[in-house]
Amino acid sequence: MGYFLFISFAIFLAFMLIDRPLIVIAFKDGQLVRHKGKVPKGFLHDCQEIAKRNPFTGTVKVYSNRFKPAKLVMSRSIDSRTQQRIKNVFPHQSFK
Repeated sequence: MGYFLFISFAIFLAFMLIDRPLIVIAFKDGQLVRHKGKVPKGFLHDCQEIAKRNPFTGTVKVYSNRFKPAKLVMSRSIDSRTQQRIKNVFPHQSFK
């Protein structure tokens, strides 16, 4: 019984520590490098337009959240003005 609890706890802990975003969008010098997940086309197009006007390098990740529809996380290499522009075009209603 002790082994079962230990293994269950280890699996649960590993499950919680693994990075599991719904969407990953990576940019390098203003160009879209890769995207993973079901990205709304309007959001992807808007992010590419923002990156074209203000080139940046970094990743944008969207996580599923229990209390809010989705959580938007961006890498620190993206400046705050660009982060705010991406947050403004993010379609929150698509993740309800």
